[in-house]
Amino acid sequence: MMYADIVLPLAQPAYSFAVPDGEELRCGDAVAVQFGPRFIYTGIVWRLHAVRPDFKRVKSIGRRLYDVPLLDERQMRFWEWVADYYMCTLGEVMRMALPSMAKPRGASEAEFSAEVFRPRMEQYVALSGRWRDAGALAAECDRIRRRAPRRCDALETIASFGDGGRDMDGAVPRRLLDIDGPILAALRKAGYVEVTERERHAERGGVPRFAPPRLTEEQSRVAAEIRASWASGMTAHLLRGVTGSGKTEIYMDFIAETLSAGGDVLMLVPEIAFTAQLVERMERVFGSRVTAYHSKLTVLRRTETYMRLLHSEGGELVVGTRSALFLPLRRLRLVVVDEEHDASYKQGDTAPRYNARDCAVVLASMTGCHVLLGSATPSLESYANALWGKYGYSVIEERYGGARQPGIIVSDTMRAVKRGERRSHFNMELIRAMEQALGRGEQVMLFQNRRGFSPFVSCRECGWTMRCPHCNVTLSLHKSSGRMECHYCGYTAPVPRVCPQCGTADPAPMGFGTERVEECIADLFPEARVSRLDRDTSTSESAYNRIIKDFESGRSDILVGTQMITKGFDFGHVSVVGILNADNLLNSPDFRSSERAFQLMTQVAGRAGRRETGGTVVIQTSEPDNPVVRWVAAGDYEAMARSELTERHTFSYPPYSRLVRLTLRDRDTARLREGALWLAAALRERFGRRVFGPVAPPVDRVRGVFIIQIMLKIESGRPVSRARELLRGCLKDMSAEERLRQINIAVDVDVQ
Repeated sequence: MMYADIVLPLAQPAYSFAVPDGEELRCGDAVAVQFGPRFIYTGIVWRLHAVRPDFKRVKSIGRRLYDVPLLDERQMRFWEWVADYYMCTLGEVMRMALPSMAKPRGASEAEFSAEVFRPRMEQYVALSGRWRDAGALAAECDRIRRRAPRRCDALETIASFGDGGRDMDGAVPRRLLDIDGPILAALRKAGYVEVTERERHAERGGVPRFAPPRLTEEQSRVAAEIRASWASGMTAHLLRGVTGSGKTEIYMDFIAETLSAGGDVLMLVPEIAFTAQLVERMERVFGSRVTAYHSKLTVLRRTETYMRLLHSEGGELVVGTRSALFLPLRRLRLVVVDEEHDASYKQGDTAPRYNARDCAVVLASMTGCHVLLGSATPSLESYANALWGKYGYSVIEERYGGARQPGIIVSDTMRAVKRGERRSHFNMELIRAMEQALGRGEQVMLFQNRRGFSPFVSCRECGWTMRCPHCNVTLSLHKSSGRMECHYCGYTAPVPRVCPQCGTADPAPMGFGTERVEECIADLFPEARVSRLDRDTSTSESAYNRIIKDFESGRSDILVGTQMITKGFDFGHVSVVGILNADNLLNSPDFRSSERAFQLMTQVAGRAGRRETGGTVVIQTSEPDNPVVRWVAAGDYEAMARSELTERHTFSYPPYSRLVRLTLRDRDTARLREGALWLAAALRERFGRRVFGPVAPPVDRVRGVFIIQIMLKIESGRPVSRARELLRGCLKDMSAEERLRQINIAVDVDVQ
């Protein structure tokens, strides 16, 4: 009798099931198994053996679900590493790594059907017959241009589309053509174009025809350095290039080389907001080879992508967020991690709390592929690895195509207030720069790292503030909805008309968010067309894309946004960028605050003047002499890195140590305090002075649950595996204490 250890999408260890006679299973197969009295789950066969489990009744495995294993050996080893390093179960990795429709749960096996995984269909547009001849098309466009200019423009758009974006028959995906539906229908009716619908990836085959941008001399030098680094046996290479230096062109060069050789490429980006513009750019060169993968796609789309890649023969380019790291790319040869410094690569809310950048390096070492890490402001961990010789390292100091670096103006907010040179939330230096840019027909981007109208409302007389009843935070005012909102749990309440404490009418909004900035611009520049990009306006992928398209096409003049506008956008007509309140970034109680403030301000400043005309960046701050502001103004990453690394070495912070944070949660505050003190004492017995806390975080209650944290600091060079083993022992001992086992404990390794 054979038995199988099955991993289920639960925070549980693997369970053993009996393999039915005659059933041929392989490790990595997906099977239906009954777990508990009610539900049938999808499970992954992890190990086959002949040892009978030590319990009375052994349930049998149901049917195998797919014709190929969901995981291969490489993926299984990678999952095991993630579970071990980030101290979670394989079931939690499975729950996160597989799209939900690939791991269904039901009351019967009849609910486990693969019929939903249909090929994705798409429209393709190609020039008809004789119009594929460039001369004939040019003559026809000359003939019809005066009476039908829009038709002529559409034909030229189709004809000029790069070969990389076409299929084997010369057709272009409809989604890549910025042509109105009625115009396309008219062209089709007149016989100029043919429109077909077929499976999106059906046109694969033949020798790929890619035409990536030609590299400049500086880019070619860097590409040669990267190739030499990989040839010497280095797995990862860090590329630091100033904003607008053309890092994407270098990525494309390596991607084209890898795809042409039949390999797969994974390109990671930090957030969903960054994918749309980048995917469109990649599709113009690599066509249907490009697949987007992120959480805003429908569950069906994500599942279809996963199942299609299981059967792929190579030559895939996946552009996605951190979860794309777990896709079944069988011939993975290159991983590109763009904006590698971004904290969004770290999953912090649910297990596994992994860092996709670090996992990409480990995955590459397991598969023998290469990793290219790119950023204008690399994380100090990656920079230190480059200095220590663990990563290769290259630098590009000049912008692509002769574009000039923007001029940076540091505007003293306190001085502006004293001199009466401030209107609303804008210093006169920024107002003048905006007036000049708008007068030239150019665009402006304004960055404010808070959404909503105001962070809180406060009584002018007694200082009362309106707080969330479930979380220890103030409620933010959202004027568009007329509600106060908690940004942690989503609780909303009406805007208060009187102070409940002293009865004073109309408590005043304090501070400002993106919504208030948008309102102020309407007063200062009534003729300007304003768009706002934050979580309130980009509620869906289509809403986000519409805002970006409007700004990219010039239908809006000013874009106001949170961190979402800092992520690698390339808008050619932006000449002024304003950072409205740099003080918010500089005064965070975190040892990484200086690094992150530098990164964020440098990234948003890089959106200005990405063409030969240059641009202007205005940083509004009450601390103009702050070292971080001076480093940003000088564009001096090296000075920031040297200063921060020296300080971190003094206090033994990463990259000179590893941090593990334990977050304890419970609705019973007395039990939570008791458990935190018990665990801290147990940890000190094993780790001594490396244990810090327990302490309450700044937000110590969310959704009615109280929070206490303990920090563990492990010096670099110490055996991390031994530390995890000791920590697991402490947690196991605590779970044996009956009163304390109800406390929820989350372990975050390499906390960000």
